[in-house]
Amino acid sequence: MSYQLFYLEHLSDRDVDLLAGASGDPDSVRARLSADPGVVDELLTNPALFEMVFEAPDAELGVPLSPFLAFGILVNRVAHDVEHVNYTYEWNGPGQRIPVFDVGSLRDFMADGARRYFLIELLASFTKVASGRVWVRTRRGYRSRRFSELDPVHLSEMVEQLPVAQQPAGFRRLGDVALFLSGVFPDHTARNPPAPFHRERLTRSAGVEPMLALQADDSLDFHEALGAAWYRKAVEVAVAQVGAGPPMLRDVADNFRPARRVLNYLADRYLHHYDAGLSRPA
Repeated sequence: MSYQLFYLEHLSDRDVDLLAGASGDPDSVRARLSADPGVVDELLTNPALFEMVFEAPDAELGVPLSPFLAFGILVNRVAHDVEHVNYTYEWNGPGQRIPVFDVGSLRDFMADGARRYFLIELLASFTKVASGRVWVRTRRGYRSRRFSELDPVHLSEMVEQLPVAQQPAGFRRLGDVALFLSGVFPDHTARNPPAPFHRERLTRSAGVEPMLALQADDSLDFHEALGAAWYRKAVEVAVAQVGAGPPMLRDVADNFRPARRVLNYLADRYLHHYDAGLSRPA
């Protein structure tokens, strides 16, 4: 199934109206989108759409668009940006950005429409974070624990308690969390590394080399290793159960660093408005 079909599951009627309005030919766009969902890639890269939503928004739009469409516009804008620059300012530590001329790997990653869709869906999924209390089995019996999707330690503990059939989704979400935290909030993530005991627990969950838990620093390498391993584990568990797993997860696992760098760029430029000439976001 083409990834463009999945866009239609997320786009609201209001979103489609905005896509059509930005094109200047609403009736034609609606007909084309209905007949060929692949048109959505062309619509999302329309410069007029970005200008309408982010540069000169119409005050009468009310609730103008869904989070999915907002991130769809931004992710495709980043794909356009990296096609037209020779370097980007990139994360080099908490509060540090340096010019990096390796733009080719970002271009290659963003050239694939399915990867762009993956990032859009990932970002939109974190606009509402699941949290609450669950019962987990411990050495002393069952205990009530609070959890949040943005807490990989407790989330990994919960995933271990899931029925086997649900574990691929759990490991995939852990990979999402590692990519989201290191991609969108790299400064906070690096400044607040997991405690040594928690690092050991996370390495066991991801199935990575235990020595990685001892490499405590303020880099993002630990989260990159965990995220890639969790995505691969999601595929492996799915293959063991049903004979197949999502190929996109293996692809992102193999390209976790470019994916993280793309999100760093998107967050700095369009979400946090980070100025590379300052020591903190502008």
